[in-house]
Order: sequence, then C-alpha cells, then structure tokens
Amino acid sequence: MTPFPSADVHARIDQLWIHPVKSCAGIALHEAELTPTGLRWDRHWMVVDSEGEFVTQRELPRMALIQPRQVDGGFELRAPGMTPLALRSDAAGPAVAVRVWGDGVSAMDMGGAAGQWFSDFLAESAPADLKRLRLVRFDPAVRRACSPKWTGGRAAWTQFADGFGVLVTSMASLDELNQRLAKSGHAPVAMNRFRPNIVLGGMVGAHDEDRIGPWRVETDAGQAVFDNVKPCARCPIPNIDPVTALSTPVVADTLQVYRQDRRLNGAVTFGMNAIATEGVGQVLRVGQAVSADWRFD
Repeated sequence: MTPFPSADVHARIDQLWIHPVKSCAGIALHEAELTPTGLRWDRHWMVVDSEGEFVTQRELPRMALIQPRQVDGGFELRAPGMTPLALRSDAAGPAVAVRVWGDGVSAMDMGGAAGQWFSDFLAESAPADLKRLRLVRFDPAVRRACSPKWTGGRAAWTQFADGFGVLVTSMASLDELNQRLAKSGHAPVAMNRFRPNIVLGGMVGAHDEDRIGPWRVETDAGQAVFDNVKPCARCPIPNIDPVTALSTPVVADTLQVYRQDRRLNGAVTFGMNAIATEGVGQVLRVGQAVSADWRFD
C-alpha cells in the first residue's frame, strides 16, 4: 500500500550522499542516520587557510580529486600520488577559531600531519596565500545555527555545510539539465557535481523539489519529516569535472538560461536546502517512500 495515499506527490529516496570533508569528493551510501545537523558525518571536517578561513573547490579545484572511504573508526582519504590519510571520527585537537561563510566557529585542529597532507597535494596549483593549509574537525559541543530568516524562526543546526544541514535534489531535475546539454552537443553530467545529500526519484517533473511543502519519508521506525526552506544558489563548483578537476562553464551557462530564481533576486539555483523537523536518530535508506503536498504560499 502506498504510504499517505492522499498526498499530492509520491516519490522515493534514489540516492544518499555524505561529504565528510567539505568540498572534497562525496560518498554514495545505501543508508544514513539522520542527526540534528543532517546526515551523520556530512561536512564534519573542513580545510582552512592559515587565517582559519574555509577553502573549497572555488579556490582549489583539485579538492574534487580527494576521495574519502569509510573505514573502522573513521575515514581514509586518498588522492593521486599521495599516501592515504586516516581520519578518526573521534579525533580531538586543540581549539581553533575558523570561519565558514562569515560564521565564526570553534573547531578542533587535526594536527600538522593532516594539514601538510592537504598542503602537499593542493599546493602546486594553489595561490600564494593557500600554500599552507590546515584540516579542522567540527566540535560536537558547538552549535552552528541555520538562518532563522529561512527556517521561519525554527531552530535548526548544521556543521560545516554552507548554511543548512540537508541539500535535496531530484533525478528529474538532473534529467532536465542533461536533456538541455545534449541539445547543445554536450555530454551529460552526474549528480555528484551538485553535492546533494538526498536525491529524490519518481518526482512528477523537474524541480518539483522547489514546489513541495514538508515531505515525509517512511522509515523502519515511523517517519522523518523535512521542510525545503531555501533554494540553493549555485557557484562555479558544478562546472568542475569531479574526475579531472577541470572546469568548463557549460553547466552554469546552461542553468543560467532557465534557472534564475526570483526568490534569490535572480540567482541561478539547483536543489533546495532543507531542515529536518522530525525523525532525528532514524535511518534513511535508498528506496524509502516519500510523500508531500504542493506548497502554495
């Protein structure tokens, strides 16, 4: 029987992704635990410069080539020509002040060896002020709030994500983009360029995630509920090929034609930032049913 049969929209979870180190490659999962800050281990570590300012593929596209792998006790990072770097999920370190999109946060420094690993791999193409890098871990004792302007005043938290704990897209939206790319003679792109957490399948049309109200996931223990609160404005990162780390403007140029969003003063958007309003501690799995009603406000 279809859950919530009276709902306007019926979909499913098609993909789940986490990005343990902000702006490095992601990991596709079959299941993931929902925590107060999003999917467990998402954006749990972050690369910063010598002043504590966050660093991403915008400045260092080669970060796309750093591949995480989940292992016992944490994660292992691999990159071309580098010895793997182990990251323990419970690693502690001295407190250090860092900044992510203007938010000052106290984090834990992961030590000289980790910082040197990133510096060695990324230094060749880095500008002078990004030759010396550090790796920090989000301090679980810290709370970084999402913008109450977009959450409607509801308390919501995130770690080192740009601003919200969950980024939602749909396969229908990617299909629309790839159809437009094909008409222009360009190769299709994969969803990992957009660095989502939850990808919905079975949506009625492209970008239905923009138009739905709170959506419910049927879990083993009941349900989890999410609210898509802010369109995700897109920077140049989706132009970067995650296999080669080379950037071409074709994705942004194509989106510019049809994805200018009046809600963000004409910024190009793809996907929606979401908050979880119910279901913390439950496990999300690929294939779980999703139901929602259209939003008319």
